[in-house]
Amino acid sequence: MKTQSITQLVIGAAIAVAFVGPITKTARADDRGRVTADSQVMHRTIQIDNLEIIYREAGPKDAPTLLLLHGFPTSSHMFRNLIPALADRYHVVAPDYPGFGFSSAPSVDEFEYSFDNLARVIQVFTERLKLDQYSLYVMDYGAPVGFRLATAHPERVQTLIIQNGNAYEEGIDNPFWVPVKAFWKERSSENRDALRSMLTLDATKWQFTSGVRNAATISPDNWGHVQPLLDRPGNDEIQLELFHSYGSNPALYPQWQAYLRKHQPPTLIVWGKNDAIFPAEGAYPYQRDLKDAELHLLDTGHFALEENGEVIANHMRQFLGQHVHSR
Repeated sequence: MKTQSITQLVIGAAIAVAFVGPITKTARADDRGRVTADSQVMHRTIQIDNLEIIYREAGPKDAPTLLLLHGFPTSSHMFRNLIPALADRYHVVAPDYPGFGFSSAPSVDEFEYSFDNLARVIQVFTERLKLDQYSLYVMDYGAPVGFRLATAHPERVQTLIIQNGNAYEEGIDNPFWVPVKAFWKERSSENRDALRSMLTLDATKWQFTSGVRNAATISPDNWGHVQPLLDRPGNDEIQLELFHSYGSNPALYPQWQAYLRKHQPPTLIVWGKNDAIFPAEGAYPYQRDLKDAELHLLDTGHFALEENGEVIANHMRQFLGQHVHSR
């Protein structure tokens, strides 16, 4: 009986570890090795208009806030490891946009899928959560959403963390954007259908693995999460609407650049230099407009957090420690 009891305990412990994962994946221990309630990642829902917006939140609410804005085609899932790496010192919040992750995804007839409207929803989100000031992490689609927030309310942005998020023409002057720009120029069925290949499983895998040092380090959980959501009925039309709406962003680049020059937010740039979508040519121009931008080019691809998450977290902790007072 004693042997059986010990065996049951061992098996139970193994199951618990398999289900919960290491402490660092779900919560951060304090100096005594204890997991604190503040550092546990919570998965919450808020109603905005007729939408359910899902978001991840961790860290003490009286600490400085980090607002993490995800890219295409993922969601707050891309920050699943970064959040607990920062939540001991910071209040970290990462929403899923409408049409992404587990937030509501009304049809294109029921909701305007434009970057103006995504930014409107996220601005309401910040106000409902009373995020009066925050450091803004922008990646891919997070850049046009985040820069709309920053230019509307520059007083709310304490620092910027930019990871493969574009605000310059140099960043979209490459082969990836040729068919997309054709769709901006002529919204024909032919040009629209030419972009459907970007919504396939092969394309999703490519986004996560292209340019990485070692593809074996990239978890298939990424496309296992993303692709079933992309494949939902009607989601292809949502994404095609946003491909077209992305064409509204270059006209705003001068406005975003003027914001950077005027307000000089402390800025950390951590950029996967092998990114075929937003290559390093899009990272350098920030230094024209920001006097003291800190730039780190990382030897990885588009979703740099997947291969360089610990490196990015360490850069962020050092940068934020210099510019934002934490607990």
